[in-house]
Amino acid sequence: MKKIILTGGGTAGHVTPNIALLPRLRELGYEISYIGSFHGIEKGLIEKEGLPYYEISSGKLRRYFDPKNISDPFKVLKGYAQARHLMFRLKPDIVFSKGGFVSVPVVLAAKHARIPVIIHESDITPGLANRIAIPSATRICCNFPETLEHLPEGKAIVSGSPIRRELLTGDKGKACTYTGLTPDRPILLIIGGSQGSQVINKAVRSLLPSLLPKLQVIHLCGKGNLDPALADTAGYVQYEYINEELADLFAAADLVISRAGANAICELQALAKPNILIPLSKAASRGDQILNAKSFEKQGFSYVLEEERLSGETLSEAISTVWENRQTYSAAMKESQKTDAIETIIGLIEDLRKKK
Repeated sequence: MKKIILTGGGTAGHVTPNIALLPRLRELGYEISYIGSFHGIEKGLIEKEGLPYYEISSGKLRRYFDPKNISDPFKVLKGYAQARHLMFRLKPDIVFSKGGFVSVPVVLAAKHARIPVIIHESDITPGLANRIAIPSATRICCNFPETLEHLPEGKAIVSGSPIRRELLTGDKGKACTYTGLTPDRPILLIIGGSQGSQVINKAVRSLLPSLLPKLQVIHLCGKGNLDPALADTAGYVQYEYINEELADLFAAADLVISRAGANAICELQALAKPNILIPLSKAASRGDQILNAKSFEKQGFSYVLEEERLSGETLSEAISTVWENRQTYSAAMKESQKTDAIETIIGLIEDLRKKK
């Protein structure tokens, strides 16, 4: 029996590419296990897929002062010990890591057990967790050609991001039934990430009086960010988070406003959805979303609105501009060269397993 361990967590973006690989791995007869944290978002998402889920201790590695910086290294060490135990217990042929802090002890433990490791880096520049893990990786996959200059020569390959096949087969009719919106009016979809965004939520809601006469709005606003005062607003629906119905919502959307996480924008590219990207500011991140967004803007795929410039007025201008030029944006994405990320990564997995 061929065996693989998948790992990654902390945000949905560190989990959904792993889920995208599951159908092909199952077709090829792999016994699949998942290592994640005790309380991360990955736990619920993976358990829904029916995979064996193994929990390990996970500490966050921060670039700023926090009292937890004292205790979290001990959590990482504990997680490493737990991951080593799981390597010897599960005896995988290979490990595939999508990143996030929980993946670091898993990758290090796999190296100790001499198990090949493939890491996937979504952003243009590697995040801290992957930077720590890269020396232990056998191969590294990435989304952008610009990323290769940040990775060890000979280890890296531009694979693209694995995208769940079901995202490409959504049903607009089902979306309208689910949301109660009408199929004969255009729909704007707002995705602020699994945690939501207060600044995006505020800007969108301030525009509703002027937006709703022209567009219907589906607003994924993040956990704890529902506004009860807007619950009965005609043409506007809000959800904390969507999973199974996301493909249908994408199918229904004529225009999308999104953060610029690499997995999210790769999904928009695959679907050729006209979009406005609002990347996380440098004050709230390491700036990776800004680089991702600029790359997509340069290729003609996206309109970029910096968070520092975000207001009801600037967002209104962006919506008008993209709506008027939506066919141009869609055409650019359709004409772009896309790598079949799933088959590329599966090919690497099979190759390394056979060489082991």
